[in-house]
Amino acid sequence: MDMRPKTINCGGKLLDLSSPKVMGILNISPDSFFDGGKYTSEEQWLLQAKKMVDEGADILDIGAVSTRPGAQEIDQEEELARLIPVVESIAANFPKIIISVDTWRADVAKKSVESGAHIINDISGGLFDKNMAATIGKLQVPYIMMHTGGRPDVMQQNISYENVVLDVMNFFTKQLQTLRKNGIHDIIIDPGFGFGKTVDHNYQLLAKLSSLQLFDLPILVGVSRKSMIQKLINTTAEQSLNGSTVVHTIALTNGATILRIHDVREAVEAIEIVKKINIFASEAYNSGC
Repeated sequence: MDMRPKTINCGGKLLDLSSPKVMGILNISPDSFFDGGKYTSEEQWLLQAKKMVDEGADILDIGAVSTRPGAQEIDQEEELARLIPVVESIAANFPKIIISVDTWRADVAKKSVESGAHIINDISGGLFDKNMAATIGKLQVPYIMMHTGGRPDVMQQNISYENVVLDVMNFFTKQLQTLRKNGIHDIIIDPGFGFGKTVDHNYQLLAKLSSLQLFDLPILVGVSRKSMIQKLINTTAEQSLNGSTVVHTIALTNGATILRIHDVREAVEAIEIVKKINIFASEAYNSGC
């Protein structure tokens, strides 16, 4: 039986997770791997936000720092200077949309929520900033805890796991204790595809994604146009939409609750098809067929 929470409270807005949801990516960093530098003016980011909302996005995830493999960190002041005007702008122009902010810094998380954000998406799962858990506990906002193999500039170096699936699960088990101690209730887990993993590690995680349902928590999957797809089928980020949709469909059948994506319409379509299949699969099971 699936015991994962069916709703999470996003600043008074209840997000119903009884069926999968779409998180549209809004990168405002100039060096993100796919769309870096495309949304640096208010006109550009509002047009992209409107496109994603119109196509069915439930959440917009705003990130001001590139976390692609090899990316160099920027300082907190620059992150805030990029991020806060966008959060305020999106909140003012799309008051019904749920806003997530992609940051690992506790102070940035606090200022983002004060500016209108509802969810904090932390690629480090609380490891990069020791104040993050306490800050989220005080803010009482949903928290996305992702697994990573290290900071973006070095995470693809010296990759080693005894068993990548068990290692990721052990990480979540340990970090959940810290989050619970700090009074954090609405937690989403993300296995961190592409973060400190080889191509094979990523597909092992995808194949065993249903194992994460043991935590009874919503599962976020972020694989959109990533190198795990590009390298396997010998393509580019620009040409990997079809591969991304295939991987998203597999993730949905293996328990994904939220898809973090660049291409909203295609993800919404994949969700609708999988939902229809699941209806008939459930009917067949209940009828004994």
